[in-house]
Amino acid sequence: MNELRSFGIDCPEDKATKLVGHLELLIEKNKVVNLTRIVDPSSAVTLHVVDSLLPLACQDVRLEVASTFLDIGTGGGFPGIPLGVMTGAHGLLVDSVGKKVKAVNEFISELGVDGLEARHTRVEELAHAIPGSQDYVFARAVAQSNVLIEYATPLLRRDGLLVIQKARPEIEELTCAERAAKLCGLTLVSRETFELRDGLGHREILMYRKTSKSKIKLPRRVGLASKEPLGVE
Repeated sequence: MNELRSFGIDCPEDKATKLVGHLELLIEKNKVVNLTRIVDPSSAVTLHVVDSLLPLACQDVRLEVASTFLDIGTGGGFPGIPLGVMTGAHGLLVDSVGKKVKAVNEFISELGVDGLEARHTRVEELAHAIPGSQDYVFARAVAQSNVLIEYATPLLRRDGLLVIQKARPEIEELTCAERAAKLCGLTLVSRETFELRDGLGHREILMYRKTSKSKIKLPRRVGLASKEPLGVE
């Protein structure tokens, strides 16, 4: 995993073996369950594994064994499984598609990664079950930032961090996110950019810290975050 080292992320051989093993399981399972459109092994290393681990190159992300994190919209287990492999943190990987969740739990079991669980649920429902429980919430290209801010807020502990990974967020999205963050008690603390190898993509990571109490009652009813998003004028 020399590619990870170029971002200052050290990856011991035993962890690299599990990361590659995850990709192999994903590509095989993808023959029967639609988990990814990226099946070329070389591209998958960059666009799945390296991309998932870019937050570890950010100073504000200090994921440790004792940390708890939530992965919103895990799909084939990204970024949750790579983050769990690399840090040993306790992770809950959520997706609204049952077949994907079943596959990800199979991957976790076969890889022998402790502390990870995939769950078939909606984020709004999860916020009622385990409010204020997460040190980190990770969201990788699954929704607009203002929607993700609303999803994450009731799940984060005070001083917890929402980590949003984007390609090239437009000014309008960032403006709406800023308004939503003010309503929800989150503060943008960092915005970092990365370039993947061989022109495979530009990445931006937005980090919002939960610094105060939300001005509105969260979570709202299921579906409202996307139908009537916060911060839109």
